[in-house]
Amino acid sequence: MKETWSAAAQVIIAIIPIVGIVMGSAVIFFYLLWYHKRRTLLIQAGQFHPPEFDYLSFSLLAGLLLTAVGITLTVFLVIVLGFGLGLLGGLIPLSCGAGLLAYYGIRHGSKNR
Repeated sequence: MKETWSAAAQVIIAIIPIVGIVMGSAVIFFYLLWYHKRRTLLIQAGQFHPPEFDYLSFSLLAGLLLTAVGITLTVFLVIVLGFGLGLLGGLIPLSCGAGLLAYYGIRHGSKNR
């Protein structure tokens, strides 16, 4: 028994993702527009203070998370696949996390001197 869909059902199935993308784009556009207007008005009023980003806390958190994910993936991939190119899926986040932790250690050590 072969199922055939009606033409109306096929059109509706084709329209749903298009409408979703258009609506999502409209929401993002208006968010960016209103954020820009708000920031412009704050600058004109002299009340704008750019947010400060704490690189040390970010590098510590991201380094710990990436190192933990990298160690877990590396161990899992060694057990499942053995040593091969698939191991890069665990070694890449491990090395990124280690680099961020090294950055945190260097910067935190230089601030305490």
